[in-house]
Amino acid sequence: MMRLMKEYIDLLKQLIATPSISKEEAEAAEIIRDFLKEKEIPFKTAENNTWAYSKNYTKGKPTIMLNSHIDTVKPAKDYTNDPFTPI
Repeated sequence: MMRLMKEYIDLLKQLIATPSISKEEAEAAEIIRDFLKEKEIPFKTAENNTWAYSKNYTKGKPTIMLNSHIDTVKPAKDYTNDPFTPI
């Protein structure tokens, strides 16, 4: 369990450290896709959108979609901390 938690925290830190301003999130999308490939999780893409399927997915059964954005707004120049440094 601790190993998985560390993996997901590391993924989150990598995503935070990757600028993904709206319309410029290709690098963040690739990080997510690489993670899914490493975990052998099937996924599909369209532009910078990625959707993955549970290994238990069965066509015709009820489906739940979890949706999230990976793009961010441009950081304000008044920030006192680097917004791309995960703390």
